[in-house]
Amino acid sequence: MADTVPWRPKAGEIPTDPGVYRWRDEAGRVLYVGKAKNLRARLSNYFAPLPTLHERTRRMVLTARSVEWTTVGSEIEALQLEYTWIKEFDPPFNVKFRDDKSYPYMAITLGEESPRVMVTRNRKIKGAKYFGPYPKIWAVHDTIDLMIKVFPIRTCSDSSYKKAMQTGKPCFPGQIGKCGGPCSQKVTIAEHRAMVEEFVRFMGSYDRRVITTLRQRMGAAADAMDYEQAAKYRDQVGALEAVLEKSAVVLRDSVDLDLFGISEDELAAAVQLFSVRGGRIRGVRGWVVDKELDISTGDLIEQIVQGQYAVEEPPREVVVPELPEDADALQQWLSERRGGRGTKLSTAQRGDRAGLARTAAQNAAQALMLYKTKRSADYTTRSAALADIQDALGMTEAPLRMECYDISHLQGTNVVASMVVFEDGLPRKDQYRRYSIAETTDDTDSMYQVLSRRLARLDEDAELPDVPDVTSDEVVEGSKPTKRFAYRPQLLIVDGGQPQVQAAKRAMDDAGVHDIALVGIAKRLEELWLPDDDFPVILPRNSEALFVIQRIRDEAHRFAITHQRTRRKRDVRSRLSEIPGLGPTRVNALLKHFGSVARLREATAEEISEVNGVGPATAAAVVTKLAQTPTSAPATSAPEPGSAPEPGSAPDPGSAPDPGSTPEPDGQPLPGGPVRVPEVTHDGPHLPS
Repeated sequence: MADTVPWRPKAGEIPTDPGVYRWRDEAGRVLYVGKAKNLRARLSNYFAPLPTLHERTRRMVLTARSVEWTTVGSEIEALQLEYTWIKEFDPPFNVKFRDDKSYPYMAITLGEESPRVMVTRNRKIKGAKYFGPYPKIWAVHDTIDLMIKVFPIRTCSDSSYKKAMQTGKPCFPGQIGKCGGPCSQKVTIAEHRAMVEEFVRFMGSYDRRVITTLRQRMGAAADAMDYEQAAKYRDQVGALEAVLEKSAVVLRDSVDLDLFGISEDELAAAVQLFSVRGGRIRGVRGWVVDKELDISTGDLIEQIVQGQYAVEEPPREVVVPELPEDADALQQWLSERRGGRGTKLSTAQRGDRAGLARTAAQNAAQALMLYKTKRSADYTTRSAALADIQDALGMTEAPLRMECYDISHLQGTNVVASMVVFEDGLPRKDQYRRYSIAETTDDTDSMYQVLSRRLARLDEDAELPDVPDVTSDEVVEGSKPTKRFAYRPQLLIVDGGQPQVQAAKRAMDDAGVHDIALVGIAKRLEELWLPDDDFPVILPRNSEALFVIQRIRDEAHRFAITHQRTRRKRDVRSRLSEIPGLGPTRVNALLKHFGSVARLREATAEEISEVNGVGPATAAAVVTKLAQTPTSAPATSAPEPGSAPEPGSAPDPGSAPDPGSTPEPDGQPLPGGPVRVPEVTHDGPHLPS
């Protein structure tokens, strides 16, 4: 392969000014739009030797036949031109916003003679005041129904209003008490305008002084024995209290901001936007972004912010998980979008904002997990994905049964492995297996051992023993006895690159198995490695086929880490049980008191002796015993060649188990399980107290 494409422009031809560049294919279609502070420096990165490029960037460069650029005067101009071209050309290698639906708003048409309140998705009504966005359309209707009990303003259509004003007869909504405009013949245009201003003022500030005033009027009416009027005030107070309850107070009354929470993996990102106005969450919206190229979190945030405020006016502050590289230019662009009044771009560091940011991130993680679950639930989509895998890997039949293997260890010790099974694109948890590896030299040797043991039982159909041997393959604890292996898989997947694939291939050759396809998936680049191939197979980044393979890999990783944690806890229990006078009951009491093995290790003898039933001598023996036991690092999955091990203690959102899955042994919840997501109501979530 040549070092780079033959048509590359000379370095001296590319200016060093800020600007925007476009990659085109042979048909002239725009493949990718990007911006740069220094065009020469940025484009030179694309023309680096092809083997050094990210696989998907290499695919884009090889597909392209030309690159063109436009210089601009500043970074802010580059930002604006980049977004304009992305919207115009819809390049296939730029970020894709999968959920681009509009959200419902409450609008008050202040530009009309007699303003009305309405539900709309149109953000371009001239002179209208908007509140929202709301998560569901019924949430807007509920809020309006409550508000017009206190501020009875017009709700009828323009045609009904015009007819009522011409004939002098109330409009139909006015006749049934659903419209309080001049068309109801109960108030004048001036009185109605004053009512509308009160409506807008309360929705904009949620000022509780309105409720205080109504309570005073209710008390005065009751003292005057005008109980009918007092009851009306009571109902109005209840309505306003209901509106306030549906919007959680999270910050000071003077705070207006939008806060973004993002959860991402290699293929997609889930975004949650919390709109805070007057210190209250006034709206929540979420969407999913497909990532075609491997972009940084900062670049992703920049494109998300641009997309959000291209048509909407930003608030005084925008809070993001991470500042992009050219944060100053983005902040200036936001300020211009706000009419020059200034918008601050920041991150949440501490306090209430940091807590709200964690909640938004939790919502995003849950949304990403649900998005992946929904994608895998569609039978037609799964079938197409399996057919795509068959074509991409050159298989003779679709992989109806796939098995994936992952190696996990504690800094090279206590090595275990996992095997997970997907049938028809869905997990078969009753056929998962766990392996303990007694002696091994490295990760490739571990993979060879696991595959050798699996292939030795390839056609075995004996019933499982009642008590599986932990040194051999075993199933999830609590599952019913079943056939050891239902039928031969069509595809074996190993977590890793060429070294792991070659180790698995040796095991298959030694076992004489040649009718099963083999592939490895390297997590960093999401590339597929076939045996004896010098270059990987690259599936489209937003394809269902890659999604299925990624999910089975993440499930194997999760299952291996869970097994590792269970063994570590079991090892500590056995160590503590060796101490005289410390039986299973007191071991459980110790672990329950400190909450984790790590905290127990950090505890002093005096702190341990505070546990009921543990005396000073026993506490000192516990400290001594734990000091003699090697400290276990977080469980890790086998790293790819040339990459650092990734922490197993914090699996990515893609490794989350399916909803409804059962806990692993010892009652520990599966890592990456469903988070506590605030209940989203009319105006936003009720945050955890």
